[in-house]
Amino acid sequence: MKEDFLHYIWKYKKINISKLKTTEGENITIHKTGIQNDLAGPDFFNALVRIDKQLWAGNIEIHIKSSDWYAHHHEKDTAYDNVILHIVWEYDVPIYRRDKTEIPTLVLKDIVDKTIYDNYLQLLEYKKVKWIYCESQLDEIPLITLSNWKERLYFERLEQKGRLIEKLLSKTNNDWEAVCFKMMMKNFGLKINGEAFLSIAQTIPFSLIRKYNNNPIQLEALLLGQSKLLPEEGQEHYVKELIEEYSYLKNKHQLKNENVIPVQFFRLRPANFPTIRITQLAALYHKYQNLFDKVIQNNTIEEYYNMFMISTARYWDTHYTLEKPTPIKKKRLTKNFIDLLLINTIIPLKFYYAKKHKMTIDDEIITLLRKIDSEKNTIIDKFIANGIAVNNALDSQGLLQLKNEYCDHKKCLQCAIGNYLLQKK
Repeated sequence: MKEDFLHYIWKYKKINISKLKTTEGENITIHKTGIQNDLAGPDFFNALVRIDKQLWAGNIEIHIKSSDWYAHHHEKDTAYDNVILHIVWEYDVPIYRRDKTEIPTLVLKDIVDKTIYDNYLQLLEYKKVKWIYCESQLDEIPLITLSNWKERLYFERLEQKGRLIEKLLSKTNNDWEAVCFKMMMKNFGLKINGEAFLSIAQTIPFSLIRKYNNNPIQLEALLLGQSKLLPEEGQEHYVKELIEEYSYLKNKHQLKNENVIPVQFFRLRPANFPTIRITQLAALYHKYQNLFDKVIQNNTIEEYYNMFMISTARYWDTHYTLEKPTPIKKKRLTKNFIDLLLINTIIPLKFYYAKKHKMTIDDEIITLLRKIDSEKNTIIDKFIANGIAVNNALDSQGLLQLKNEYCDHKKCLQCAIGNYLLQKK
């Protein structure tokens, strides 16, 4: 038994409300269950409850045992002086406020809907847990319930991604082009080098990207130099040119990069080497001097795929790293990589920009997501193995949010799937 189950029972009145009595035999009538509080303090604020003939307005506190009131030292805390009703699963001791007045107590153990309680025990049966609690029951969930829940989860995930955008906006004086650059840098680095690439972007005033994006060699030198990827001396002509350009730019603009997080090459495929991703990003900014405007103006998936059709400098056709020649291969962005950029950069930027300007583009975003292939990872593979259909990025993003924010934290009672399983007959 966990307190969150008792919160659920009270919030949604999953009890026989005609038989509510305090431990002293007083009749209880619920007018308002109150507003659930997930922070410090009583569990529900501003409840309205009639106890016999007296109407009480105040807060509700919920515990497994009534003695938990003292175990948590609420009798010493002024935040609990306005508790009007103590709700417990088991009653073992009477409870008093700081002024020594007794708090009415409601015991749930014998009045909870038995079907819901049995479903709760089945859902959280620890011995059968392999990956997630509802693993063996996923095939019982109606498709419409799953579909609606995945969509809600996706927009919840978008809101979370918006926190970084908001943080970057505050640091750039609401310069959306600068924020776009930092987000692009982070996501060109993928999972392994994302934070390192973002730390690089933080050392480069975006005014310099604007200033030098019409000169590809200077732009590339700026990014590679700040990434600490340029050697002190070069043997090849192109490398010497990069070193010379960076030395000039570093001195002219007094650039610092001591706090840059070192980039990683270990366990990366050559196509994902930081040298390649940085030069591809340089090529993108050389092609589009106002990239954020392009991001906002585009609407279709085809427009976005065309936007990312870029080519690096010829030097990189025969290199993955500096001064180590390889067979000729054009370093173009793959569809899978572009899809990740759409999911993690383009769509969050569009969504948050629209939100800041009080516009609604939910349908446009859903249309885009449904045309993007699902990500492939162990979490998505597990859901598929358990019978969940994953048809596109909208599905996979929703399921990632489900696993990371609900299943991993055992928030079954806040999940549409958990709620369905609790209330099944």
